[in-house]
Amino acid sequence: MSGLSAALLELRRTLDQEMFPLKVGDTASDRHALKELAGQLDDYLLPRLAALDAPLLAVVGGSTGAGKSTLVNSLVGAEVTEAGVLRPTTLAPTLVVHPADAGWFSGTRVLPGLPRSTGGGRAEAGTLRLVTAETVPSGLALLDAPDIDSVVKANRDLAAQLLAAADLWLFCTTAARYADDVPWGFLRRARDRSTALAVILQRVPAEASGPVGRDLRRLLEENGLGPVPLFEIPELRLPENGALLPETAAGPVRRWLEELSADARTRAAVVHRTLAGSIDSLDARVRGLADSVERQRLGARELADLAESAYTAGLTAFDDGMRDGSLLRSEVLARWQDFVGTGDLMRGLESRVGRLRDRVVAAFTGRPLAERELTAAMANGVEALIGAVADGAAERTVDAWLATPAGRALLEDEDVAQAGRLGRASPRLQAGAERAVREWQGFVLDLVRREGASRRGAARAASFGVNGLGLLLMVGVFASTGGLSGLEIGIAGGTGVVGQKLLEAVFGDQAVRRLTGEARSDLAERVRVLLAQDRGRFTVLLSPTLEADPGRLRAVAGTIRAHRGELSGGGAK
Repeated sequence: MSGLSAALLELRRTLDQEMFPLKVGDTASDRHALKELAGQLDDYLLPRLAALDAPLLAVVGGSTGAGKSTLVNSLVGAEVTEAGVLRPTTLAPTLVVHPADAGWFSGTRVLPGLPRSTGGGRAEAGTLRLVTAETVPSGLALLDAPDIDSVVKANRDLAAQLLAAADLWLFCTTAARYADDVPWGFLRRARDRSTALAVILQRVPAEASGPVGRDLRRLLEENGLGPVPLFEIPELRLPENGALLPETAAGPVRRWLEELSADARTRAAVVHRTLAGSIDSLDARVRGLADSVERQRLGARELADLAESAYTAGLTAFDDGMRDGSLLRSEVLARWQDFVGTGDLMRGLESRVGRLRDRVVAAFTGRPLAERELTAAMANGVEALIGAVADGAAERTVDAWLATPAGRALLEDEDVAQAGRLGRASPRLQAGAERAVREWQGFVLDLVRREGASRRGAARAASFGVNGLGLLLMVGVFASTGGLSGLEIGIAGGTGVVGQKLLEAVFGDQAVRRLTGEARSDLAERVRVLLAQDRGRFTVLLSPTLEADPGRLRAVAGTIRAHRGELSGGGAK
């Protein structure tokens, strides 16, 4: 395999990626350009480069009712393709070849995406009908294409695909429609890609032959197509539908094609010109795709940043919830009262802290049920806070995405169809939160156990018990009055003071501050991981865009340029 062939194959593999999933810029045009480029590589560049001596493929294309099928039948001398008055006429393209050349086209080497059919009758739309005829010169294949301006979009797309696969384009038009805008778009594309071209002007009234021909030639020159061969076929009254053009009308076109196919050097020159022009056009087209992919990546990064900001805000909200005392409300407060073993704790707030401390000390012995209930209440509170901040982060992300065209289109896409569910935390978050809180509580107990075992106060720590001291450390993580009011402030404050004093009595004030910081940091990290996992529901939607690499496209374009000289030097095999 030549370096040029390898580079084209690498380009083709690169184009298999999903490059334009987001609505950023003119996404429809970007997708069309991608599809068109991939199609030309499959249908023409790779097969032609692999077989430079294959027959010349001449595609007969043009506007609706331009007489394409009649011309093909007339060139062959038999009715091999169906011509008619109903529009569109050509529903399935017909490829006519000499029997000796049929092997080149019967497989998938050329136009691999089109199923083949043979024999008489009308072929199904979307298939390539293969017909052999002794009257077609060896080394030449004639393909009757659908209308480029067909009312059926599939026909227009197929016509464009076939023209991109042509070594030679026989453009058919009429005296009444030669100035239409749509054909000139195709003609300019043929010019830009150096596609070999001939123009057949049909149905020219005798009195208009000179003026129409000169005006068409003027338009060709203005569009950079002055040197192309131009054949005029006069307006004729054919006896019936499907009749052939007389020899005087079709003969000049047939003889010109026979001369092209008979001379191997001339035929090779046509192939080389079209092949080289198509390859040369790749550079700007591939770089244009790379620029569009770059825009997609920037759009995806913007959406990813919006999601990251929303979930970062959620983590901040959780940190605030840890510090403002709000976790010591309601259920946790009630279980704390049960834990210290009194129903009139609120009335005892006027007593000194030492008396409350004595009650807490007493609670460390003989009250396992209250201990478990306080542990569970605290876990439930933390889990509820995690769920709330995750719901808020998901909702903010959806709102932020809906405010951008790319995000709105992505959320509303039928394949995603998750805009409603994405606005709440993932159902898996609850299970993850329960597991994370259990593991965090175990981590806190390990902190207390290690600290107690390494200090002179180990006996005192043992008298309180690891579980009891662990509970006090957990309370200390959340004890503050920022989110409370009224009697709750006194209870939370008293709770924090009692816990603080007991822990300091066991471990010392510096150790307590360190243990509290470690416990708080560990919980925040576990929540950060949970929120990152929940945010992954959004970022996974962006992964195809973020995986597409514009740099790879530009590098492949550079490799193709570097090997372009192989065409001139005969290096392509």
